[in-house]
Amino acid sequence: MTKVLVVDDEPALVRTLSINLRARDYEVTHAFDGRTALQCIAEDAPDVVVLDLGLPDIDGVDVIRRIRRTSELPIIVLSARHDSDDKVEALDEGADDYVTKPFGMDELLARVRAAVRRRTVSTPHADPVRTAHFALDFPERIALRDGAPMRLTPTEWHLLETLAIQPGRLVSQAELLREVWGPGYEKDTHYLRVYVAGLRRKLEPDPAVPRYLLTDPGQGYRFNV
Repeated sequence: MTKVLVVDDEPALVRTLSINLRARDYEVTHAFDGRTALQCIAEDAPDVVVLDLGLPDIDGVDVIRRIRRTSELPIIVLSARHDSDDKVEALDEGADDYVTKPFGMDELLARVRAAVRRRTVSTPHADPVRTAHFALDFPERIALRDGAPMRLTPTEWHLLETLAIQPGRLVSQAELLREVWGPGYEKDTHYLRVYVAGLRRKLEPDPAVPRYLLTDPGQGYRFNV
């Protein structure tokens, strides 16, 4: 049974989410603050985290940052913050998805299903990539930058591998979104902008003048190796 950790300081919302998730055969645990959430992740090993950003003790973005130090656990951010900078920051720190309050329960449940599917789906692996600046071993999930280990999130790996399977080929925005995030995400192009920018910071010798992750404006992306 898939275990979902719901992290929010609104008891009524936690109760509503728990009822709806359990009705669909998810196992649900909950935490009302960031410290308890981090403890639950360490002790209970959930499969997915639904995380509010506005927690009473630790800011949700900092919770994401701490999770990503040790875990590739899928994180769906749930927040009343409508500012695009907050969304970008959460995704940039390693969140996999972002739902803004108020939200429809069907939408959130669809995002949870997509997060579980992304974690369990098996896709063909790209060949290892070695350049003058980095090396990527997709089957082993090993990344090196100038010989030093580098951490990539599951979403970053999936995005890179989707591009690296056919090096140099233009992959459309819709195709990338559908492959990495799933059906229904084809118009969420801001995800690509955030994740590609983050990967450029990690991989490119000069992120402002990329030589490996290339953009065809309005069309899609290429992985040039």
